[in-house]
Amino acid sequence: MDPCAVSEAIYRQLTKLSQAPPPRLRLWNGSETGPSGAKATLVLTHPGAFRSMLLPPNDLSAGEAYVFDDIDIEGDMIAMLEFAAGLDQSARSRLAAVKALALARRLPAETRRAPERTRFGGKAHSKRRDRETVRYHYDIGNEFFSTFLDARMVYSCAHYLDDAEPLEVAQERKLDLICRKLELAESQRFLDVGCGWGGLVIHAALNYGVHATGITLSPEQAQYARIRVKEFHLEDRVEILELDYRDVSGSFDAIASVGMFEHVGGEQLSTYFDKLRSVLAPGGQLLNHGIANRNRDLRRSRSDSFVGRYVFPDGDLRPVEESIEIAERAGFELRDVEAMRKSYALTLRHWVDRLEKNRDLAIEYSTEQTYRVWRVYMAGCAIAFDQGAIGLYQLLLSDPSRPWQYGRARLLAADDQSPAANSAT
Repeated sequence: MDPCAVSEAIYRQLTKLSQAPPPRLRLWNGSETGPSGAKATLVLTHPGAFRSMLLPPNDLSAGEAYVFDDIDIEGDMIAMLEFAAGLDQSARSRLAAVKALALARRLPAETRRAPERTRFGGKAHSKRRDRETVRYHYDIGNEFFSTFLDARMVYSCAHYLDDAEPLEVAQERKLDLICRKLELAESQRFLDVGCGWGGLVIHAALNYGVHATGITLSPEQAQYARIRVKEFHLEDRVEILELDYRDVSGSFDAIASVGMFEHVGGEQLSTYFDKLRSVLAPGGQLLNHGIANRNRDLRRSRSDSFVGRYVFPDGDLRPVEESIEIAERAGFELRDVEAMRKSYALTLRHWVDRLEKNRDLAIEYSTEQTYRVWRVYMAGCAIAFDQGAIGLYQLLLSDPSRPWQYGRARLLAADDQSPAANSAT
């Protein structure tokens, strides 16, 4: 069989494995097969493309095949990855998988471009290595992130009440929800751990009158956040520091950690919660907003995964109950939990759509490979949240001495569809 026939045979085997609608297939010679109305087209750019994509059979091979142009995905990336996620792993389908891999070995061992896997020295989650891995993820360039984030540059799960809502509305609601859960008030000292581009500290200072400190390990984020603080004339109320959470000092009435928890690492969770407990003022509260692994059989993120290599080096997702246990051992009391995984799936769909619409700008601000990494990464995460492989939880953790309050009315706005009117824009 020639490479064209082998590749078409592999495609037929894969369509037998997935429960989701298959993509159309286009070969390097222009020939096509598969449903004409498919939402996505899988493009093989050379005769060895399927071999590069499938061998060894893991997400790293598949991701690198796309990033380095052995394959391309035209049309709906999420539909393509839903097909991939639907590959049946049951015993009855294993024969089709074995046939597909055997066929792939008959293809030429060629790739378009060698992978560029970044490696980091030193101990995982040491201060030096955390600084390097955080900068690897966030210092791609503020302009690149602006191609898919909202105007506030909020890079965390929005809070939707309706799947037809614009991203900006849901992100503003999320910022205000955090402030309400923490019951922020005039002149309180507020710490935002992993403050990103400053959206939350600016919102809290403008709408709740707090004195806010935001910390980040990313110089590009810090520079951008300081510019935004000046634009809102908040220099006397908001301070942005390039600082590791382990080096924070002082006392804060309220603390938020939004979207940085994934960088901490399982071995450092006790250090993390102990540190935040030590700088929390009597009666204060911590809101911890983070992704959790819902697969209890896979406790640790693999460093050889596509995401581990190209997006979140040293990222570590833990089951939510593990985080709660460690937080309570540190002296916190859990007062409220909110699950938001469907909101994150929707947030990511908005980000993917915006990134694709701004493809040329995103490549201009970074590279073709960076664009591809983030397109496939965010689309894959949208599916993982949709299907429940991972979750997103807001934990409201309190100093146990804080007076008990019945009910949850204080956590909700009078009209949850209209966040604070004077928010940052």
